[in-house]
Amino acid sequence: MSLSAGMTEFERSDPEFAERFAYFAGEEVPGDPTAELPERERYLAILAALLGCQGTDQFRVTLADALDAEAVTPVEAREVVYQGTAYLGIGRTHPFLTAMNEVFTEKGVGLPLPAQGTTTLETRGAAGNQKQVDYFGEGMRENWKTGPAGRATVNRWLAENCFGDYYTRGGLSDLDREMVTFCYIAAQGGCEPQATAHAGANLNLGRTKDFLYHVVMQVLPYIGYPRSLNALSCIDNAAE
Repeated sequence: MSLSAGMTEFERSDPEFAERFAYFAGEEVPGDPTAELPERERYLAILAALLGCQGTDQFRVTLADALDAEAVTPVEAREVVYQGTAYLGIGRTHPFLTAMNEVFTEKGVGLPLPAQGTTTLETRGAAGNQKQVDYFGEGMRENWKTGPAGRATVNRWLAENCFGDYYTRGGLSDLDREMVTFCYIAAQGGCEPQATAHAGANLNLGRTKDFLYHVVMQVLPYIGYPRSLNALSCIDNAAE
């Protein structure tokens, strides 16, 4: 990641700050062997974390860098933004949809991008629930029927909308989708039970505790130390 890690505009007005942040986020963290991630996964994690912490301006910079480096495709970046709606709500993802499309236009990416949906309104429920079972175990099978009656509707929406509308789409793998979900949740803070659950889902799918630690270290410059430390604790709890 280059000095453009968002600091170019501050080189004249705030040179001391720009120098240190650009070094930390652009060189030290990406290059540390105890925190390294493949470039693609690092960019996906950072983009998701920026959605979670509402870093719209930095999202523009990082998305442009990711596209220039050919580390992430436009379809992959779009899927990160789309799926974020299930965890952040449209009130917080709407600005990112706008920012993403503006960056795409600046980079000459034609819109709309190829469709990635694989379900219909009739099939999304069963397909989404199967994703829940794949990630969290058989106890999620039709859990809107077995859980508390007062939560039946929300649990059904989780299957149909959260998982059936987003996780069933193309463009990202199951491993990608659970990694970025963990990043949204960790970055927004205050959702540690969900962060722990999705750390567990990452482990269920084959990610390692070490990999998830590296994800947190790579997003730390963008979300700060308190939320990063909380995220590491969530990973520890899930691993136990």
